[in-house]
Amino acid sequence: MNSLTLPDIAAQTTTARLPLERVGMAGIAQPVVLLGQRLAARVAAGVSLDDAAARGIHMSRLYLALAALESEELAPALLARVLGEFLASHRGLSARAQLEIRGEALLRRPALVSPLAGWKGYPFLVDAQLDADGLRVELEVAIGYSSTCPCSAALARQLFQQRFAADFAGQALEPGAVLEWLGSSAGSLATPHSQRSTATLRVTLAREATTLPLLELIERAETALGTALQTAVKRADEQAFALANGQNLMFCEDAARRLHVALLRQPVLDAFSVRVVHAESLHAHDAVAESRWRSATGATPTAR
Repeated sequence: MNSLTLPDIAAQTTTARLPLERVGMAGIAQPVVLLGQRLAARVAAGVSLDDAAARGIHMSRLYLALAALESEELAPALLARVLGEFLASHRGLSARAQLEIRGEALLRRPALVSPLAGWKGYPFLVDAQLDADGLRVELEVAIGYSSTCPCSAALARQLFQQRFAADFAGQALEPGAVLEWLGSSAGSLATPHSQRSTATLRVTLAREATTLPLLELIERAETALGTALQTAVKRADEQAFALANGQNLMFCEDAARRLHVALLRQPVLDAFSVRVVHAESLHAHDAVAESRWRSATGATPTAR
């Protein structure tokens, strides 16, 4: 019996002769290794279709090349190798290859005071492209934190002062009476409003970068912000967090500026953008601030 040859369906159809910016797949389930962890990710893989006469690309070749991501730490060299395989398998068809990897890194974070600790998730995106100009890698991470509004703190203090003046008018102040007053409902007459907030950092790595600085970005951002979201806590940790918020008042503009300055100290970057969102507890809308930096010469940021 003669074996049957599978029909070439693409050759039997007609289409306009037109190059395409990108052809490939999205939403591919793919394990990756980052920060020493094997993580579940979603991957988009594609190449440009520069041959206007070609009917399409070989998507299965892209899919099979992704296997290299399963057991090796994500780094610029690995990304370049995978993207290089994309292009090698599409020689004559494509001049540019692209790879996007989305996932969530898990870091164990300690409580502020107690010995407790818990896991915190950090959504990330790796966006890599390889063409005649070389490899370009961008890394994005979202970081949650708490922010307390300076304006609401000032208004709360004013009400507190007014109530104190009224309750103690004409009286000789005695420490015991003042302490009792502070511990009563009058001591929480008004409280500033805080909100869960998110900082999204996106950085373009310099060509000499050899690693993906995900952990470094997270650490720099949380240090700059001062009130990172907590995991497992006891009452002592919650009290310490309330103290940190009270001593760390910030508008969204303050948060964006802090992060901008912190990222200027991160080496091996060619550019970055910062976007902070304060999910208002007073308003039904969010407060947003953004900042960008790009090296004019390709030099990396210097400490300031």
